[in-house]
Amino acid sequence: MRLNLDRRHFLGLAGATASAAALAACSGPSTSGGGQATTEAADIDFSGVKPAAKIDFWSSHPGQSQDVEKSLIDKFHAQNPDIKVNLVTAGANYEEIAQKFQTAQAAKSGLPGVVVLSDVWWFRYYINGSIIPVDSLTKQLDMKMDDFQQSLIDDYKYGNKHWALPYGRSTPLFYYNKDHFAAAGLPDRAPKTWDEFGEWAPKLKASSGAQYAYIYPALAGYAGWTLQNNLWGWGGGWSKDFDITCDSAESVAALQWAQDSIYKNGWAGVSSKEAADDFSAGLTSSTISSTGSLLGVLKSAKFNVGVGFLPGGPKAQTNVCPTGGAGLGIPSGITKEEQLAAGTFLKFITQPESTAEFSAATGYMPTRKSADMKAVLAKTPQIQTAMDQLAVTKVQDNARVFLPGADQEMAKSAAKILTQQADVKSTLTDLKTTLQGVYERDVKPKLKA
Repeated sequence: MRLNLDRRHFLGLAGATASAAALAACSGPSTSGGGQATTEAADIDFSGVKPAAKIDFWSSHPGQSQDVEKSLIDKFHAQNPDIKVNLVTAGANYEEIAQKFQTAQAAKSGLPGVVVLSDVWWFRYYINGSIIPVDSLTKQLDMKMDDFQQSLIDDYKYGNKHWALPYGRSTPLFYYNKDHFAAAGLPDRAPKTWDEFGEWAPKLKASSGAQYAYIYPALAGYAGWTLQNNLWGWGGGWSKDFDITCDSAESVAALQWAQDSIYKNGWAGVSSKEAADDFSAGLTSSTISSTGSLLGVLKSAKFNVGVGFLPGGPKAQTNVCPTGGAGLGIPSGITKEEQLAAGTFLKFITQPESTAEFSAATGYMPTRKSADMKAVLAKTPQIQTAMDQLAVTKVQDNARVFLPGADQEMAKSAAKILTQQADVKSTLTDLKTTLQGVYERDVKPKLKA
């Protein structure tokens, strides 16, 4: 079955420490309960509805954003004294907030007005009918949707409805130690392809004194996300639409190259916790990490830091960069009054001034075209590289973002390949069987063909 999603990923730029906005590996909730999704969701009529006096905003504070979230809520209260927004730390990461939201759904009580929705599980709540389309609210509240970054707002579009509004988004960057590159006689830039870096890596390891020329991001949090870059560069992927392709010849070749960089060639390693911190500490000459780590890396590194686009592969040298992050959604299981109050808050927190303030505090890219980024770029010009890479980002594979638990299964398979030297082909064949089962059992029955 093929399902065409009208959505494009874009980037966000966050982090006050090197690991501030690391995207958590997220199995997310089950899709075994609830009703079948329908793309023909009816518009909700909010005419004559008065906003509720109080709602909760559940956040995991992406990019260490708790302080700026409090600041924005205070400003919201000043403009909307009849609506109180209570900021709730609903988890330390996306998975924890997902589990808390699922528990509240099952109990049919204690639901928030607004909830942070990770890129790898918002679709599951659409499937279960747990969130509402926000189009009626955006129209009634005159949110000026054409001012949103188009790729941003379309990221949450399915069935001609929008199921969330963009909040904090990120994309990987290639980080490199400029001093190490100079000592090795290498160009002051990111490699254009992984093969080119394979030629550079022995020189880096020989001259830098670092343990590795390159370190792969921690598999638990990053494998399914960042390895899309390698897979796409070789012409493969986790999936094409809902056709699982992780065991294709191209995908096998991509991960065989990665395994060889560790065991056969000996210049790469795998981070045990946070690659950005390993890079900042000088353990490695380069890595891939979230744009959310940029501010922290620049603050903690004792060397000149370079950033660049992700390398391509032998079959694709552009459009090999995925994006990730979160949006804001509104539960279906609360009253219209609470939903209208939530929509009023969403309008405020996504307006140009608010998103500019959020960006200045965290590094995330604002969601509005009219948001002024001059101050942010003046302070951290390296962010421009990540913004430029937006033009060549690619929608994530369905298998990662739409199959419950797939991200964890990808991480397990990557760990076998990159830390246990397991046979690449057989490991990916087993992964395909697992992912296909998830799709057939938990997703396909709930999609309207």
